[in-house]
Amino acid sequence: MRSSASELAHRLAREAEAVCCQYLSNGRRVGRYWIIGDVHNTRGRSMYIRLFGPESGPGAAGKWTDAATGEHGDLLDVIRESLGLIDFCDVADEARRFLSLPRPEPDLQRKIYGAPAPTGSPEAARRLVAASKPIHGTLVETYLRHRCIDELHEVGALRYHPRCYHRPEDGGPTQIWPAMIASVTDLGGLITGAHRTWLDPSGTGKAPIETPRKAMGSLLGHAVRFGPSTEVMAAGEGIETMLSLRMVLPGMSLMAALSAAHLSAILFPDTLRRLYIARDIDPAGDGAVATLTARAEAVGIETIPLSPRLGDFNEDLVAFGLGDLRAIIRPQVTPADVDRFLLAAPPARS
Repeated sequence: MRSSASELAHRLAREAEAVCCQYLSNGRRVGRYWIIGDVHNTRGRSMYIRLFGPESGPGAAGKWTDAATGEHGDLLDVIRESLGLIDFCDVADEARRFLSLPRPEPDLQRKIYGAPAPTGSPEAARRLVAASKPIHGTLVETYLRHRCIDELHEVGALRYHPRCYHRPEDGGPTQIWPAMIASVTDLGGLITGAHRTWLDPSGTGKAPIETPRKAMGSLLGHAVRFGPSTEVMAAGEGIETMLSLRMVLPGMSLMAALSAAHLSAILFPDTLRRLYIARDIDPAGDGAVATLTARAEAVGIETIPLSPRLGDFNEDLVAFGLGDLRAIIRPQVTPADVDRFLLAAPPARS
């Protein structure tokens, strides 16, 4: 007897062209195939889906291959990826809705598909990160470069999701936007949470929604990390703030705590001996620096605040450029760390 997942895939394959019209609307039929750029409904010609063929085996209807990436799958994968779904039970529900099939009873659904991760839980965060992809060549790179951040080496903590759900706080309808996904990890590297920054499809800024940033999972004490734990590190609130700081201090490991409250509670690696604290210029930022300084000094960690000229270091980078940001930061860094971490100014042109 076929499993419910297999049965759904076969039913979808019998309606392959209708499925493609619904979920891959930017493609078109060419002979016996539907041609599209990728499984995320991008315009192009590298992915092809068989519209006709046997129910199973080589050449089966509903099977697809992306020649550019080598990815392949069936029409359940198309539904999952095109809608940005994470839990298979949600994929199955969407397939049943498309096929006008009734949903199974809750106990049977849980037995077949497994329990969905609780909304906002660390497990839901891990599944979201797993469903995302590296940022190279994506809208995340475009967004960060628009913020004057182009040093994007060793940014495995950042990922891209082309169709990430956004549920408005006022209870309005769920929206779908591209998003930058940041992994929040503990000192051992375990993902405990995720931070979403929904993006405008142009890549020039955040999505035009009331709350374009939200975190999920367990955040207290943890951080978005760029680089390994060492004896000298920097910590601050925002992802863009810390990546801007890294433009000038490219060898220093950084921690983005995501808010002033979480910055004040960040946990210290055993290796840490000196901590630079990137301030946000507002009352909450001042309070976070004071609390974090007291906690660090109580366990023998030296702290040095770093102050921007404007509200934060990304504002400085965008407003004044890399040269001026270097000049802002240099006198605030110890001489030993200037030699070790500070990005040298480019040589003057003759």
